[in-house]
Amino acid sequence: MKFLVDTQLPPRLAQHLTDKGYDSVHTTFYLDGHLLDDEAIIVIAKQEGCSVVTKDSDFLDNFVLKGAPPKVLGIL
Repeated sequence: MKFLVDTQLPPRLAQHLTDKGYDSVHTTFYLDGHLLDDEAIIVIAKQEGCSVVTKDSDFLDNFVLKGAPPKVLGIL
């Protein structure tokens, strides 16, 4: 399973997932990653086949309404 960790969560979460054997990257890995909006994160997740890890409730609403990206893990 591949994870894309959203900006509001700490980069060390992505590192922890990697340490546990998961393919994981934080949005700050990408150019201007700390400025990526939800739509840009969705595009990356679709292109790279990632599940998005986020605590952004708007992101979860977008997922429910539009069905994108394929998988979202919400941390509330």
